[in-house]
Amino acid sequence: MSDILEKIVATKKVEVAADSQKISLANQREQAEENNRDETLKPRGFIHSINQKIASGKAGVIAEIKKASPSKGILREHFHPAEIAQSYANNGAACLSVLTDRNYFQGANAYLQSARAACSIPVLRKDFTIDSYQIYEARALGADAILLIVACLERNQMQELEACAHELGLDVLVEVHSAPELEQALDLKTPLLGINNRNLKTFEVTLQTTLSLLSMVPAGKTIVTESGIMNRADVQLMRNHHINAFLVGEALMRATDPGVALGELFN
Repeated sequence: MSDILEKIVATKKVEVAADSQKISLANQREQAEENNRDETLKPRGFIHSINQKIASGKAGVIAEIKKASPSKGILREHFHPAEIAQSYANNGAACLSVLTDRNYFQGANAYLQSARAACSIPVLRKDFTIDSYQIYEARALGADAILLIVACLERNQMQELEACAHELGLDVLVEVHSAPELEQALDLKTPLLGINNRNLKTFEVTLQTTLSLLSMVPAGKTIVTESGIMNRADVQLMRNHHINAFLVGEALMRATDPGVALGELFN
């Protein structure tokens, strides 16, 4: 694990312990189950939404809502998650990804809730999931999917967290950066495989990361290329290699209107 990732995971452990003192696991579970019975809050089908876009010949875009990142600092001063979510939905996003990590990305649980309430597309809770408490919390907040990052989890941990998510009706995006991580990710049941083009040790980005791992991915998996998609040429490069799902954040967050920027990038 990289230094920054180790730091984030250490902080996350402290954060989860503190959060579970404020709201118990039993309460989170109860709220999650209540949401699953509520027509407006039950899971919207994250993977289904991506597959529908791809089946119609379009890109399945997971458009990200994030205020800041450890490597780039503040990305967007005037940050209104509900407005951004509406703009993304109006311009063809299949799904949203909302950063909820407080310490390193200046995220908040409330951002996810307001973004989801502002549109009808599914939402990924983008965070560093290391404990089942966070999965119940994600569903209690209204998330439709969670992220599992292979670089910060043990194999058996990942499998347990995935099983917990699936039990609650949440979809799972598993994220890898290297061949050994990909091998571990293939043990999971989820068909959604994110390849992060950003090296979490150096923060360097190269689209070659996705292309170099393609041959290892079996049929039946949907590859999501993450990070470094900055222009139409990047999109075309991926689509030429039959990669039709994208997670895009920074290029959109810096635009005057993120949804319009998304439309220009993909339509």
